[in-house]
Amino acid sequence: MSRIRYERGISYDNERHLYYLYMDLGRDEEGRRIRQYGTYPTLSATRRAKNQFLMKKAQGALVRPVHMSLDQWLDTWMQEVVIPNRAETTAYGYRKIIDNHLSPALGNIPLQDLSPNDLQHYYAMLMQKKGLSPNTVRRHHDLLSAALHAAIRQDLISRCPTERVEPPHVVYKETRFYTAENLKKLYQLVEGHWLETVVHLAGSLGLRREEICGLRWNSVDFQARKIHIREARTAAGAKVIDKETKNRSSTRVLHMGDDIYHLLRQERRRQNEKRLSMGADWPNSGMVAVDKRGKPFSPNSLSMSFTRFIRNSGLPPLTLHGLRHTFATVASTQGAPLFDIGKALGHSTPATTGKIYTHLADQLHTDTLARVAAALR
Repeated sequence: MSRIRYERGISYDNERHLYYLYMDLGRDEEGRRIRQYGTYPTLSATRRAKNQFLMKKAQGALVRPVHMSLDQWLDTWMQEVVIPNRAETTAYGYRKIIDNHLSPALGNIPLQDLSPNDLQHYYAMLMQKKGLSPNTVRRHHDLLSAALHAAIRQDLISRCPTERVEPPHVVYKETRFYTAENLKKLYQLVEGHWLETVVHLAGSLGLRREEICGLRWNSVDFQARKIHIREARTAAGAKVIDKETKNRSSTRVLHMGDDIYHLLRQERRRQNEKRLSMGADWPNSGMVAVDKRGKPFSPNSLSMSFTRFIRNSGLPPLTLHGLRHTFATVASTQGAPLFDIGKALGHSTPATTGKIYTHLADQLHTDTLARVAAALR
């Protein structure tokens, strides 16, 4: 017999001149023993590998071999982790990335064989061959990181390959907004148009489009002149979803100035008149933003309608979300602190406000330096 047993778990093959290490990983779900073998050129190298194996086994850091592809794990992760615990829109976005990109490119790779090199090639391919932006590819990286860290917690892999790659850096887009003068022109042009209330809610209160679409009449307190922001209406593909606001900070109460107060009063009267004229055909949704037939707007259709209006107005290009940026900018030029602007916008921290609206922070620095210079003159 060519193989000689040296000590427990180690033997020597005198024909091949190699040392063999036998490692017992326990038993699988069906009770079958799981074994791994390694070959080494010297006895000292074999003993080092044995000691490392025994140390990991004592620490509970060993991962048993599993026959599972990345695709199979992503399906399990989506069904058991994402769908029960994330917003429907988040799950929809993840599924689109998996089906359109991850599965075709990496899905067949065994989960335990997925390497940082596989991921680095994948990111480069998305940008160079498919023309995806760094920000979009970064979302792929974040999805993979979340899924693979969940696999670590399930003892399916020992290390996360996303921690050893260079993901694309996020490129912050220039924030587009109007000056106070352009906003006034927009208010004049939109007067009497069905978008008038929507434009004022975004420009004068800084509401997100999902918050405008999700605003209900029972959240509008005309007597106290308060608007309670506590619901949102968003879309996952063609499906429209009613849900709570983005986070706890997004649930807030805003004061109605005279323009908003009178516009909402006017819209309420218009809807009541339409309800009386249409009778049972009027869908009593309770929403503030509805079309002439009483149907609530979807966020996407509202954005497209606003973009078309701006295109025909002669004003500089702007998205509906750009009115939210305009609110923040106008508030800052009127002396409102960054903290107060963030509270009105529903940001979780002032850092979030400063990160999004860097031009506001730059303006604050300019004002501070100008005051110091004036004091020293």
